[in-house]
Amino acid sequence: MRLTCTVNGKTEVIDDIWPGESLLYVLRERMGLPGAKNACEQGECGSCSVHIDGVLVCACLVAAGQVEGAQIQTVEGLAGATELHPVQQAYLDAGAVQCGFCTPGLIVATVDLLDKNSDPTDNEIREALAGNLCRCTGYAKILDAVRLAAARLEKTGKA
Repeated sequence: MRLTCTVNGKTEVIDDIWPGESLLYVLRERMGLPGAKNACEQGECGSCSVHIDGVLVCACLVAAGQVEGAQIQTVEGLAGATELHPVQQAYLDAGAVQCGFCTPGLIVATVDLLDKNSDPTDNEIREALAGNLCRCTGYAKILDAVRLAAARLEKTGKA
């Protein structure tokens, strides 16, 4: 099967896709986009979070055949040519990155949250990131990063 979709703003055509292949596999193994991580393969950890047509999803749960014609954004598509997305920079500045395995999914989920709610409370942050598991940080630095990103985005008017 041939898959045609737009990934991070670029039209992609991938041949010889088995319809049951996960989007996660296609992104990582066929397209060379390793940001979305393969961890649970059950949609429980959020490490493979991406946007499909503006909706936050776990790429491990999406069959490649379901994204024909879709717009997909991965963590790799957030940064500009010369600088990181403000959320990515806030995660670095707040020290919310330890081993880094969960970080791409958390960043994509944070972007999703701040696109919908530019000034979330701590409870709203926790709720929005509840589908993303981290074993290293204890979440305090992640909350700091989200607050920092929200403040910076508000200050620049990008939220």
